Amino acid sequence: MSYLELTNICKNYQIGKQTFNVLKGIDLQFELGEFVAIVGESGGGKTTLMNIIGGLDHDFEGTVKIAGQPLDYRHERQLDQYRREIIGYISQSYNLISHLTVLENVMLALDMTKLSHGERRRQAHELLANVGLASQSKKYPQQLSGGQKQRVAIARALAGDPRILIADEPTGALDADNTADVMRILQKIAHAGRLVICVTHSQQVAGAATRVAQLVNGKIKARSGDVKKRAAEPTRPQLAAQPLPWWASVMMAFKHMRHTWTWNTLIVIGTAIGLFAVMLFNGLGTGIKGYIGHEMNTLVDPQSIMVMHQADNAKDRDEQAAAVYDPAVAGGIAARMPVFTNSQIKALRDLKHVVAVEPGISATNATIAIGQEKFAAPELTTWTSNDPTSQLKVGHVAGNNQIVLDESSIAQKWSATNWRQLVGRTVTVSYQTFNQKGKPVTVTRPLTVAGIVDGSSEVGLNAVNYTTMQAMRSAAQVSSQPTFVTVRITSRAQNQVVVNEINHLMINGKRPFAATSIAATLDSFNTYVNIATKVLAAIAGTSLVVSALMIIVTMFMSVSARMREIGILRSLGERRRDIRRLFTSEALMLGVISATFATGLAYLAARGLNHGLSKLTGGYALVQIQLGNVLTIFVLALVIAWLAAILPARRAARANPIKALAAE
Repeated sequence: MSYLELTNICKNYQIGKQTFNVLKGIDLQFELGEFVAIVGESGGGKTTLMNIIGGLDHDFEGTVKIAGQPLDYRHERQLDQYRREIIGYISQSYNLISHLTVLENVMLALDMTKLSHGERRRQAHELLANVGLASQSKKYPQQLSGGQKQRVAIARALAGDPRILIADEPTGALDADNTADVMRILQKIAHAGRLVICVTHSQQVAGAATRVAQLVNGKIKARSGDVKKRAAEPTRPQLAAQPLPWWASVMMAFKHMRHTWTWNTLIVIGTAIGLFAVMLFNGLGTGIKGYIGHEMNTLVDPQSIMVMHQADNAKDRDEQAAAVYDPAVAGGIAARMPVFTNSQIKALRDLKHVVAVEPGISATNATIAIGQEKFAAPELTTWTSNDPTSQLKVGHVAGNNQIVLDESSIAQKWSATNWRQLVGRTVTVSYQTFNQKGKPVTVTRPLTVAGIVDGSSEVGLNAVNYTTMQAMRSAAQVSSQPTFVTVRITSRAQNQVVVNEINHLMINGKRPFAATSIAATLDSFNTYVNIATKVLAAIAGTSLVVSALMIIVTMFMSVSARMREIGILRSLGERRRDIRRLFTSEALMLGVISATFATGLAYLAARGLNHGLSKLTGGYALVQIQLGNVLTIFVLALVIAWLAAILPARRAARANPIKALAAE
């Protein structure tokens, strides 16, 4: 039984409607240890026969057996394994990968063995030394002569420890001296127990073979020499092969990117600009929302909810609005003004997430007399937790028989420069209201100024505590029941939930309360900011479509330019998935580098903008790039790169190895 046996191999080519018979029933047997030369004229089918033996061509008729076992040429994985473990390939054009060094070219085949990294490097150096290139390992193919390139090709063909070495016109581009050197190397390889099959039209090469088979018009016409008996198996066991690890494809992709860094830099910059704009707008949106929330929280406690009585109908609402300007209307309303009862306050206190209920009383059109001067206070109210102490410019919150005055509407009108000296002075506070019968009553009381506040509303903030307000109204024989309450909740997160519960709370078949909260308003405003941010980010993100197209075009160009490389890798035994992984890895690297560059740009831009706007925002960072923004950009970059690489990678993986090897 022969080691390699070809039986009735036939191969036809269809060009248009015409059929060309290239191989017409080839029968050949080969043994290990032989050096067989297959000679014939150019175009006679020699290379086609070698492609069939090498597992590259599967569109033929006939049977190929290895060690008595037929090869299934319809089984892609079996052919990949066959090329990986059995076949070593040497071509006339050397088929070296230009962006890899001599050592890296040899290690291509070793990467598909189970040797460790150190063992692979030692093996590669040993192979280069055996072909006389120990000192050339760091050079690139374009730095070598023709003879040196062919020796590198031989070393790479031997790296996977194949049993069969196929040499297709290995000396066609060499001079006589280099031809003789290559022949001696091939003879040595055959003598070591491998089968060497050399396709040639050179009589010098044929003369070095142990057997010659002549191919004429698609048939073996003549043989010279006897079939050599099987040589002794090599004393060293054959290297264990394995499919190419994923990291090898990634490293090779990185090496190609490094080789074409100028072109890739343009792609990275183009992609990074789009990613940078998306990240910057998202960071700006986050900062604006944070700034607004910060400013709101300094003015209003987000855990406080103001609760008023619900007007029963449109007429009551109109009268309440008119009461501010018409005392007669106000008197009519005051006679029937709803107040909060103890049971209503208890109902509010019993709601979930409510921790406290603060009653309050508010009056309008008050007068504050400071000495002989009188100042109008549009509103006099009770201080609640809804009024943060951060508004205090000087002094403290009002205690019993004390008041805090508004800075702009009262204090600075009294003295533009010495207004702080009001703290500790006694002022007379008075306002008119109406008793239950609708008759006007003046409420008045001398109070000590406890502090000055910077009120956030147009009417300013002039406030006393609830006890003082009750005492003032009781002395004037006016109802001291609260006209509003402030509800305190556990956290801002429950704000909207509690507001909804209060507005829908049923007492005696009615909904008596109307709750408002600045936090709810802030949420609505943040929604608008989010929409604007996303729209701007989406507009900026349209540039990512261009970036994706750039990557797609680059990958297709790369596939076209590297078609021979694809053929080389397939001939070494790499699978289709390895080719897909090679080009996908390169695209994903472009995505990662682009996202990294974009992140750096975004942080630099954010730092510059925050520094430039610090005076306007009081030092608050208006652009806040968070970890989530960075992760989003990296995910976006990877998704774009992966989608852009799908079609080019599929094209590369489906390339015909024979046509790929013939590509220029």
